[in-house]
Amino acid sequence: MKTLIKNIKQLVQVETSPRRWVAGKEMALLPYLSDAYLLIEDDRIAGFGEMSRLDRSKLEETDFLQEIDASGRLVLPSFCDSHTHLVYAGSREIEYIDKIRGLSYEEIARRGGGILNSALRMRQASEEELYEDAYARIEEIASFGTGAVEIKSGYGLDTASELKMLRVIRRLKETTPLLIKATFLGAHAVPEEYKGRQTEYVNLIINEMIPAVAAEELADYIDVFCDKGFFTVEDTDRMLNAGMKYGLRPKIHANELDFSGGVQVGVKYNAISVDHLEYVKEEEIQCLLGSDTMPTVLPGAAFFLNMPYSPVREMIRAGLPVALASDYNPGSSPAGNMKLVMSLGCVNYKMLPEEVINATTLNSAYAMGVEEEAGSIAVGKLANFYITKPIPGIEFLPYAYGSNLVEQVFLRGKRL
Repeated sequence: MKTLIKNIKQLVQVETSPRRWVAGKEMALLPYLSDAYLLIEDDRIAGFGEMSRLDRSKLEETDFLQEIDASGRLVLPSFCDSHTHLVYAGSREIEYIDKIRGLSYEEIARRGGGILNSALRMRQASEEELYEDAYARIEEIASFGTGAVEIKSGYGLDTASELKMLRVIRRLKETTPLLIKATFLGAHAVPEEYKGRQTEYVNLIINEMIPAVAAEELADYIDVFCDKGFFTVEDTDRMLNAGMKYGLRPKIHANELDFSGGVQVGVKYNAISVDHLEYVKEEEIQCLLGSDTMPTVLPGAAFFLNMPYSPVREMIRAGLPVALASDYNPGSSPAGNMKLVMSLGCVNYKMLPEEVINATTLNSAYAMGVEEEAGSIAVGKLANFYITKPIPGIEFLPYAYGSNLVEQVFLRGKRL
């Protein structure tokens, strides 16, 4: 089955030579074609170019061709959301009110809220309930233009519940058209029953959870919340070392609440990404330069928690790449709309429209290890893309922050 998208006003993020990411000044460069076409065959991108160069003789060889006229519209690769927690049980709007009343993230956690609240609900929920709720969220983010998503465990905090979450993620991989990566995050918080015995909980993760996750091949990555009030650099070092023995590459929650050393330990273990990064100075920037670790900023969480903003401009000026992700979760970022993430990137982090598009497609694809399959319009990549409503140009996407500008979504070559 072939699909031809024709008369595209702008075909954005095109690649003829694959790139793993863009960094520094190159983040402000966004390759696109005007008055273009895009050819899809089955689930892959088969070709693209200017309309004037379209050779229709090759298309007449098939009787199974549908054509879509995209006049006045833009076509972009689907968003890659490289940091989410979208498998969860129940919402946490009461904590939202606590924040409005002035309680801090740490104070809510000390009262049994936050991650521990979600952990209690997770243990009580059935696998089927979790799957149905998460499937609805997957449908929602797909309608907003997301075609690849990383999903973490971390609301179980015991072996059975963590495995339950990861099995739900595996089922989502098997039953949805999105490209999904799974991350084991047993070290999201210290559960109530291990208060005052953090080392014992770390031992449980190392000796029981990681081997069980690996035995069922449930995760692609291992993550640790290495930050003030959560897990130390020493804890993180031990868990990453154990995970890597089972083939789990690290992704790190780092420097959300303070200068935690999470960036440094992530780079030490060749983490694919270090995420949050509200607290970053020259030491962290220099550590990241020359590494294979993607700095990933989560604008929705910083906005929702009213936290300091990561120094994105300083990182880009230093020559670093930057990815943006939603951090979709019930406590600190209950939204998976990546177009809104782009808008927050522009308004709060002073990023250019070209930079936020690079940060939510090519760079975020790298941050979840799918840059060879997604993140750009390139021959051979998955046909994951969306067609906008008629708009003036790419600048309008982050500018119209409250409008849904997605008209059609294609995942694996099929229209949703």
